[in-house]
Amino acid sequence: KDSYKDVTELHFWVLNMRCPWMANLHCGRQMNHHQLSSQPLLNLSLPTAFVIHGYRPTGAPPVWVDHIVQLLSEQQDMNVLVVDWNRGAANLNYFTAVANTRQAASNLTGFILNMQAEGASLSSIHMIGVSLGAHLAGFVGANLKGKIGRITGLDPAGPMFTGATPEERLDPSDAMFVDVLHTDMNSFGLQGQHGHIDYYANGGFDQPGCPKTIFSGKSYFVCDHQRSVFLYLCALNRTCNITAYPCSSYSDFLDGRCLQCEAFKPASCPVLGYDVSKWRDTLLRLGQTKAYFTTTATLPYKKVSYRVDMVTWNQYLRWGVVILRLHSGKNFTEACADRRLIRFEQYTSTRLLIQFDEDLQPIQKISLRIATGNVIGPRYKIRLLHIRLTPLEEPDRPLMCRYDIILEENIEVAFRPLPCDSRL
Repeated sequence: KDSYKDVTELHFWVLNMRCPWMANLHCGRQMNHHQLSSQPLLNLSLPTAFVIHGYRPTGAPPVWVDHIVQLLSEQQDMNVLVVDWNRGAANLNYFTAVANTRQAASNLTGFILNMQAEGASLSSIHMIGVSLGAHLAGFVGANLKGKIGRITGLDPAGPMFTGATPEERLDPSDAMFVDVLHTDMNSFGLQGQHGHIDYYANGGFDQPGCPKTIFSGKSYFVCDHQRSVFLYLCALNRTCNITAYPCSSYSDFLDGRCLQCEAFKPASCPVLGYDVSKWRDTLLRLGQTKAYFTTTATLPYKKVSYRVDMVTWNQYLRWGVVILRLHSGKNFTEACADRRLIRFEQYTSTRLLIQFDEDLQPIQKISLRIATGNVIGPRYKIRLLHIRLTPLEEPDRPLMCRYDIILEENIEVAFRPLPCDSRL
């Protein structure tokens, strides 16, 4: 792989279900660019996925490449080609690597045209580009007039692409379907919308569990950016099953204003991952969609989301933070409604999004507390006429309700959930 003569030379490693591991060099094969139909591991009648790495300042191979090849080969019977453009990407000068993406894209375009000439369908090609590789995939798609079947951009690179025109970066016209995952928009990732659907993990900025100070060394710089790859790996492995909620902003999502998925019925809201067949047509009809989700700090990353509806009957206006605890046997999990104060008014319905790090079942008891920060003076009371918890990602699970609860500020009240009359 280190024998490049110039950036225009690419290396390809082909693998499929009969040869799932790139590490097995007796199985995965480096490919020539011509006479592709004679390659023993390449079946041009099958779909083909291209995996394209990003900027590699040291030239070391990505730690995730074997894993993504394995997981892609398990999705369906298809070719998986790892695009090695390390000669162009491995440079201490990032700006040189950016310039090299055009040359690498030109070479990859020629390779795909050879595939097409020998019988491959452009619509069956899926390009998965990481960071700078996402824009490289976009350039290839533009060269092929947007006829590539799909491009997935994993946190497309931001430096040198911020403010760029659609022709100078990944955009929805580069393929028949473009999906983008954002995890580091305030550093190495690109802000904005660049696909038919853009997923914003934790708003697309700082990721849970990633270092917050420079004293953490290299991890401080790459953790948020690399999280896009690890989230996608988890989705391919089907251990995450992360639902994303279309919404105009992250704050509106956290405020519980975007929890309906009417546009996608009978399907759910879009789920991050490889299979987009349930949502593709709707997303193409909508044009460009922003979708948000939150995660935990560690695998499997998935949070458990509940829509919480409350109707209050207190005489005076009250404010507080809602804290819920779900109990199953001796175990419990606790969460609050984001970080905002909730306004409680007489005969007012309040809708919240509350997300838990653990999925406990069955729920045998619920604890509720309204935290106000008030430590002096008399404690005020809030009367709840009704509280209903709706599991958002598990429609087959029962709704949980309780009626006529008296709450005292900063005091936890526990109750057993009752069946609800109807699902609203």
